[in-house]
Amino acid sequence: MEAINKIKAHIMSGLNDLIQAKERGIKIIGYLPGGYFPEELAIAAGAMPVCMIRGGNHACVEASIAYIDRWLDTFYRAQIGSGVSGTDPYYNIIDVLIAPITDSNNRALSDTLDYHTDIDIFPFGVPHKKEESGYLYYLHGLKRVKIKLEQLTGVEITKERLKEAILLCNKERELLKKISLMRKTETVPITSKDFVMINHAAMIIDKKVLIRYLESLIQELQEADSVNSKGPRLLLTGSTLAMGDGKILDLIEEAGGKVVIEEFAEGIKFYWQNVKTTGDPIEALAQAYFTDRIVPAWFRPAGERLNHLVQLAKDFSVDGVIWYQLMYRESYKIESYYFPEILEKETGLSMLTLESDYDPSEIGQMRTRIETYLESIRG
Repeated sequence: MEAINKIKAHIMSGLNDLIQAKERGIKIIGYLPGGYFPEELAIAAGAMPVCMIRGGNHACVEASIAYIDRWLDTFYRAQIGSGVSGTDPYYNIIDVLIAPITDSNNRALSDTLDYHTDIDIFPFGVPHKKEESGYLYYLHGLKRVKIKLEQLTGVEITKERLKEAILLCNKERELLKKISLMRKTETVPITSKDFVMINHAAMIIDKKVLIRYLESLIQELQEADSVNSKGPRLLLTGSTLAMGDGKILDLIEEAGGKVVIEEFAEGIKFYWQNVKTTGDPIEALAQAYFTDRIVPAWFRPAGERLNHLVQLAKDFSVDGVIWYQLMYRESYKIESYYFPEILEKETGLSMLTLESDYDPSEIGQMRTRIETYLESIRG
């Protein structure tokens, strides 16, 4: 499809776009994935937000060994290897790295980069419990981020500018949601690989440009001829699905499966609900990004994410669940032990658990296990 090809081309030229923007004096705001940094703040400051979401490279994981022990989540070891090497163009171009500290993994990343590089690191804490005191603490963190961005850019983040940025990001979320919901039908109009690609694009390219592409894509999908999509329908979930870590989607597709919905705390932007446009805009951001969103595995209430997964499995009529987690992300590993019982009780579905260290040697065994799992569903 033409819109898909345009988005792919824009991703490929994204670094040049950032370089040109920086030459015009626009600040580049890097941020860690996980959904706790509102891009609206950077946009309202006249800056360009860029998520450090690239992964999948085992060489970067190996490079991190000189700086951190190996008992760290694979994605964050890869980020350390990329950031400390000085060869990653995205780490080299950002003016600041906003680091919402949600667990020991991104704390280790931010501390390591702070010690070994000249990158300006701005961490702020994210409470693990949804309660009033947690909301107020998170809100205080956003206000600190706001001040930091104003100082960096020289632009005051007024309520009017912030509301305008919220409306822009709400539009992007609405379009992503509309495209995702199209996959509820028996004839799935877009592959998971393409949906994940446009979701990743939403974290790295200009939103006004992407919105135009997404509007065109929706029209193309609506006008496309219906095709009966064969193969088991799957929910893909886990810890992190980074840009560049596409082997899991390739292997599922090669085995004849269809991922029709994804849920990841890191790597899939949360698009299910918008930020309110009434009241104080920074409070609305805190409400949406902390209180209203589905919590990741290590947050509370603990059952919220699992209940969300069960509901997604029902809503998208899936035939099975594949749980794809990265090595040493223990919070997800713990959930993967007891969630299959909940899933079977609530839906009658089974689950396959896979674990990756971004190592190419994993692919053969992973392929066999996926093929066997899909055969069991067909049987």
